[in-house]
Amino acid sequence: MLRKYIHPILCFPLCLYINSQKALLSETEHNIEEVIKEKETQVFLNYSDIVEITLKNNQELKSLENVVNSSSFNLSSKLAQKYPTLDLQASGFPKYVLGKNYSSSATTTKTSQFSANPSLNIKLDLLDPLRGSDIKIAKNNYQIAKNNYEIKKKDLIQEAKSRFHKLQKSYQDIKNKKLSLDLSITSLKDAQSKFDAGIGTKFEVLEADAQLSRDKQSLNEKKIQYKINKIELKEILNIKGDFVINQKQKLIGYWNHKLNKNINEGLVKNLSLKNINLQKSSKQSQANKYLNTYKPNIYISNTLTSSFSKGDSLAVQINSDKSGSSYTNTVSLNFGWSIFDGGQNKNLYKSSKADAMSEEYSYNNLENIIKTNISKAYLNLKLNQEKILSSLKEISSTEESLRLARLRYEVGISTLQDVLLRQKDLSNANSKNIDAIYNYNLNLDELERLTYLKISNVCNESDNVLKSDMKTICNI
Repeated sequence: MLRKYIHPILCFPLCLYINSQKALLSETEHNIEEVIKEKETQVFLNYSDIVEITLKNNQELKSLENVVNSSSFNLSSKLAQKYPTLDLQASGFPKYVLGKNYSSSATTTKTSQFSANPSLNIKLDLLDPLRGSDIKIAKNNYQIAKNNYEIKKKDLIQEAKSRFHKLQKSYQDIKNKKLSLDLSITSLKDAQSKFDAGIGTKFEVLEADAQLSRDKQSLNEKKIQYKINKIELKEILNIKGDFVINQKQKLIGYWNHKLNKNINEGLVKNLSLKNINLQKSSKQSQANKYLNTYKPNIYISNTLTSSFSKGDSLAVQINSDKSGSSYTNTVSLNFGWSIFDGGQNKNLYKSSKADAMSEEYSYNNLENIIKTNISKAYLNLKLNQEKILSSLKEISSTEESLRLARLRYEVGISTLQDVLLRQKDLSNANSKNIDAIYNYNLNLDELERLTYLKISNVCNESDNVLKSDMKTICNI
């Protein structure tokens, strides 16, 4: 058979593109390999370690712990209002008075005296109309702070798990691109062999070489993305040294809970909804506090005053040895009542009541959002189950198609373009499977976060049977 040729002008743009890609790849390939290269002294990180490491290392959680402690101390200070107060005062402790009193019509007197006048006061509120509201608000704020800590903790754990799955996915993407690269190398060798034997065209060689360059570039991009994803996981876990993970991508479990149960559990246990109720309660307590300012305040007080002195005061002759003392103890029932303030507190009461009513709309809105998010995560989980199964079937089919296309090309009844097309189909099928497993695991983590239910290690066969296929997610 005569060798086939194509016009050189048609080959020039393709050759130029291939040479530029080769130059770029040869310059960066070594650096990329160094970036992705793992050290020998690395810590192995399991998926099951995510929760413990996040709680131990994450700095944002440590900051929220101090916020919880602050709310706890504030609550203790409000509870202390129930107990009596004890005040000690001393005016001049000691006090020295030196003076002289002269009068033309009376005897001149002198003063030279040390004195001390301590006072001890005990106060016990019998009726404080503001105290109950202050304590209730402080309790609500403390519970809100604890809930916010739990919310942030679960969000960070879910995000860390998501980045773990993303890192695993990156490694599988690299494997897939390496497979595509190996297939492209084989295709280039076949095209070159046919060209050398006089039964192929230069265009097929250039086409195969261009595909090889594209696969190399794609592989390098996946390697860089792998490193970026590893840095992101390291950041959220606050790991100082290097680490490695189990790079094999697999299903982390199964979801055996019905949609209605997911929604009901998610609404009952959602801490953000509980916080809205607590905020509403605090605003109602604040409104009541404004009204309670018009109520009387009743308290008992006991005041003990005493006086000690040494020396003389207003005497003709100072007797430095003279001393004296006295004390007075007063027990009283006290009463205070703010009757009118121009309507200031009444308007503040109306303002707080309006704020409390607004929380009801916030609650209903968040409730609808939670229902939607749970439903979307649940349906996406079912969709990704089907994608996993269909992509596995597609991989098997495209592998066979590629094998047959290569055989046809070798015997001369097919073209290289058909082989390259089947290579692309296989790479896409592998990518679909990798993405489906990745999204499936993300959906599981999201459902666990939203519903507070647990992922199961046991697959419920009846919930995972596809009508169009006997194979189920349980035997993946």
